[in-house]
Amino acid sequence: MEKITIREVSLDDASRLLEIYNYYVDETAITYEIEDPTLEDFSNRISNTLKKYPYLVAEYEGKIIGYVYASTFVDRAAYDHCATLSIYLDKDYHGLGAGRALYEAIEERLLKMGVVNLYACIAYTKEEDEYLTNNSMRFHEHMGYKLCGTFNECGRKFGRCYDMIYMEKLIR
Repeated sequence: MEKITIREVSLDDASRLLEIYNYYVDETAITYEIEDPTLEDFSNRISNTLKKYPYLVAEYEGKIIGYVYASTFVDRAAYDHCATLSIYLDKDYHGLGAGRALYEAIEERLLKMGVVNLYACIAYTKEEDEYLTNNSMRFHEHMGYKLCGTFNECGRKFGRCYDMIYMEKLIR
């Protein structure tokens, strides 16, 4: 069995990452984005992230199957030791360990940068449906994250209201 490899993102990866992401935009409530970003917009997002934070991809059998990146938690100097993580895996490649591998790799890089508080902003539902399960919450719990806040019915997608939760992990 092939092993998952983790590497730094390249702007040449943008098209594949956008393909992974657009599934979540179009078919799920995992992201509250409603319209697919353009390739130019998505490439700019990657470039802007790389100015301050790591952005990593996971490959399996030579194919990009997921990615993770860090972003600013709150844009104030007192929060510079904090970051928010976002992770997306190709819908056909769950269960291979790519999520864990990506999170372990980015946590290591962030810790070296002095980032010790990690946050995840997660779509959550009181009743799972065809657009949203709570697998992301369960993944984060498995990775050592704890619930630290709930925003009730703040996201509206597919004619339904969903919650958003924040989870945190201290890595120092």
